[in-house]
Amino acid sequence: MSEIPKQYKACVYDEPGKISTKIETLETPEPGPGEVLIKLYVPISPRKQVTKIGGHEGVGRVVKLGPGSETATIKIGDRVGVKWVSGTCGSCPTAQCMAGADALCQKAKVSGYYTPGTYASLVAQMFLQESPCNKTVFTAFNSIALVLSNGLLSADAAPMLCAGVTTYAALRKSKARSGEWVVISGAGGGLGHIACQLASGGMALRVIGIDAPSKKQVVMNCGAEHFIDVNSHDDTSIVEEVLKLTAGLGASAVLVCTASNKAYAQALDFLRFDGTLVCIGMPEGAPQPIAKSFPQALVFKQANICAVAVGTRRDAIECLDFAARGVVKTHFRTEKMENLTEVSEKAALSYPGQFR
Repeated sequence: MSEIPKQYKACVYDEPGKISTKIETLETPEPGPGEVLIKLYVPISPRKQVTKIGGHEGVGRVVKLGPGSETATIKIGDRVGVKWVSGTCGSCPTAQCMAGADALCQKAKVSGYYTPGTYASLVAQMFLQESPCNKTVFTAFNSIALVLSNGLLSADAAPMLCAGVTTYAALRKSKARSGEWVVISGAGGGLGHIACQLASGGMALRVIGIDAPSKKQVVMNCGAEHFIDVNSHDDTSIVEEVLKLTAGLGASAVLVCTASNKAYAQALDFLRFDGTLVCIGMPEGAPQPIAKSFPQALVFKQANICAVAVGTRRDAIECLDFAARGVVKTHFRTEKMENLTEVSEKAALSYPGQFR
């Protein structure tokens, strides 16, 4: 392993509230207890930032271990992934961590939000967490950084660490079974195109993708059986189209991957009896309730509404395995750190109101 530099370069947000970044040279951090220092290869873009160094979904190699690493499963030289959640307490009083919902830890650390993120050449990342018991014991269950398969390219792995794990968790939570229909709203986006592949290729689900006409080829290439052009339908005809494609029954699950109140308003009408709407996308602006979520309609259809913020460590391991086996191929392009502001500005133009 090459010598660790005393300084490293990072993209920092120099004007909070604006899309503006610059490259700074910073002192190399020392990994603390339960942390590893990672030399990054691939950082992926998030949206909103609080800390000066943004970014999550990073991939790199471990170059140094912090104190308490004697029994660690992660070793120097391992290639690891950095997820959205960069640290958990392991013992939430309301049981999120203890129940396996570590992504919802009350004291979670989030990469690029409240801890330095992956827009850098180095990052310190938690790899294990002290047991809730008063012992010097460390548990693999609470491990955050994930060792990656040698067969999975770093650039292919990175998007799976947030977009992949989130949509995989959503599909699992939908309880849709192989051979059943799933509608994916926003099917051609970052989350949606991965959801299509996981659903069709990984879980044997039948996919109806909904998005703008420019996304049709992407959605169909990602395994959807049918594509619905959202611009060619009103709220009534789009429901009629889904029902026609599902033999009049409706879909067993709807995943709303887009940040659109209208998509949520349509989603409940897509469902069959005992179907499940999974909320993923979060619309900007003043919060609005899900339209048509009337108790009477939910009761008589026995409809379910649930939500996913991001998946657990187990979800991440399983969805990375799908990528390693070639079931999922993410769409991405690589850019130099110096181009971050330009890339972010283009994203802001493409998704107005969703990127800041």
